[in-house]
Amino acid sequence: MAQDYSIEQLNHGRKVVDFMRWDTLAFIISGLLIVAAIAIVGVRGFNWGLDFTGGTVIEISLEKPADLEVLRGDLVKAGFDEPLVQNFGSSRDVMVRMAPVSGPAGTELGNKVVSVINQTTQQSATVKRIEFVGPSVGSDLAQAGAMALLSALIAILIYIGIRFEWRLALGTVLALAHDVIITCGLLALFHIEIDLTIVASLMSVIGYSLNDKIVVSDRIRENFRKIRRGSSYDITNVSLTQTLSRTLITSLTTLAMILILFIFGGALLKGFSLTMLIGVTIGTVSSIYVSSALALKLGMKREHMLVQKVEKEGADQPSILP
Repeated sequence: MAQDYSIEQLNHGRKVVDFMRWDTLAFIISGLLIVAAIAIVGVRGFNWGLDFTGGTVIEISLEKPADLEVLRGDLVKAGFDEPLVQNFGSSRDVMVRMAPVSGPAGTELGNKVVSVINQTTQQSATVKRIEFVGPSVGSDLAQAGAMALLSALIAILIYIGIRFEWRLALGTVLALAHDVIITCGLLALFHIEIDLTIVASLMSVIGYSLNDKIVVSDRIRENFRKIRRGSSYDITNVSLTQTLSRTLITSLTTLAMILILFIFGGALLKGFSLTMLIGVTIGTVSSIYVSSALALKLGMKREHMLVQKVEKEGADQPSILP
């Protein structure tokens, strides 16, 4: 049967972007990225921070920049096992991170590290912060962080399953898992330190990505009920086109704010803002080419939306029985 309408007519005469034209290519790229992310995490592992491994962090301010390799070597000679020495904020600010050690902790350990650094640099170093976390506390935090992410995904699965037809719901949940897996793969690839702020940023990524996907799914469901003609392919493209401006404005505004945090937020917010940059970018793309495209591939049709609407309206009707 010949098509007796143009795709623009379904969108009130306005141009419609053919997003679904590239759905197969997008699935291939997403699949490769997921496999690569899992492989990277398996090979490189995560750079677990002090919050999860336990240990000591000492932040020191120097009078002038120093050679970090020399500092690291002198700390090893002084008996510190594999200390991590790096700049944060500026070239005169140094952070020393060490695994849990037996013996002096807290102020005593900090004084010993400062003494070694003073001898090496011939300067008078100032201690800005000393933080100690025991290995048992770190293990508990790791379990709590994993449970927080898992609980969030389960709660989202329940909510989406109730609100949307199962094809849209499944596409949304798989898209969220897609976003988290790829983001974690990039965290492992760039060797970003995983601490509690990274867990918070992953939760924020899930929330942002979910909000975007619900907006898109809502418009798809609404258009299936409003537009009386047109294939599922066409209605999906119309819905994505109608939400495109909202998605771009929201994503670009969010990315601009995160970029400002990344540039000016200092060392403590670098990991958080970089994780958000990665997650928001991937989440925006997956709203189109994972969530919506997957629902379409699963056979989403107008009849499914109408059946869901009838069932919901029937459930909302008050009982007439005595």
